[in-house]
Amino acid sequence: MESLIFGIETSCDEIAAAVYSNTRGVLSNELYSQIELHALYGGVVPEIASRSHLEKIRPICEAALAKAGVTLSDISTIAVTSKPGLPGSLLVGLSFAKAIAWASGKNLIGINHLEGHIFSACIEQDIPFPFLCLTVSGGHTALYMVHDYGTFILLGQTLDDAAGEAFDKIAKFMNLPYPGGPVIEKLAAEASFQDFFHYPHPMKHSLDFSFSGLKTAVLYNLVSQGAYDLKEKRFLKNDDLELKQKVASSFLVCVGDIFEHKLTMVLKEHTPKAIAFVGGVACNRYLGDRLRTFGNKNGLTVYTPSKQYCTDNGAMIAYVGNYKAQQGAFSSLTLDLFD
Repeated sequence: MESLIFGIETSCDEIAAAVYSNTRGVLSNELYSQIELHALYGGVVPEIASRSHLEKIRPICEAALAKAGVTLSDISTIAVTSKPGLPGSLLVGLSFAKAIAWASGKNLIGINHLEGHIFSACIEQDIPFPFLCLTVSGGHTALYMVHDYGTFILLGQTLDDAAGEAFDKIAKFMNLPYPGGPVIEKLAAEASFQDFFHYPHPMKHSLDFSFSGLKTAVLYNLVSQGAYDLKEKRFLKNDDLELKQKVASSFLVCVGDIFEHKLTMVLKEHTPKAIAFVGGVACNRYLGDRLRTFGNKNGLTVYTPSKQYCTDNGAMIAYVGNYKAQQGAFSSLTLDLFD
């Protein structure tokens, strides 16, 4: 018997809604991105994000239902991100989901945003368990050993900044557009992905990550070359394309080295059958290629979601909601943020 899950995601600056069928897969996956709203500030402004969610949540949810060719009465369960994320953004989605669940008498399931990312590569691909999952986004960087649907163990996580945030901040250092990931990769490609400055690799003896020190190393490298004024917080060489290319390339190579090093450490103690590379940074072709090469050397297939499922999306929330519904893991209407 077909069961339809309605997924709602508002953990940060994107509002997304999707309908997932337990027999037909993803029926719709609608998204409204706020990149243009935050580009002026070089990063996400929480108040702007939550206000935009208030404006867009109803039309996005209605569009998802319409695209799937269903109505709310056809839905069996409403899955919504309840943690982690920006409190104001989360509150908009959670309040909306609880309201329509109560009004329509539907089941409710609170979803961990990170669990959505962990299983995002499973939406379109059959990944053998157990698999190792590297989750990399603007807000999170973590390693998990995934044993089954809903069963996974955290092996290591960022102790300060996430890798995606580092991309944005380093781009901002050099007056490059937001988000930083695509422009950093483009500049790095122009420099043939060479390592010019040999930036440090923090936390070499741990499975945890740290990108704050790497950002600082890049900043002081720019200062040492007379390219950045610390007092005025201003990049001084806007016309120096070669410098931007070298910094971007060295930084990207360093991030790839860090990921490979962590995966090598994991494989000394665990025996996964595959590797999943997920989250917004998984859109980066260079990093994806490096991990696939690493996987081939170690006899492991590396799975990456298609681009629409790498960034924050409603389909991954609905997908997790589907297996949780099958497990009977429903939430109460008293569900609160971070529960």
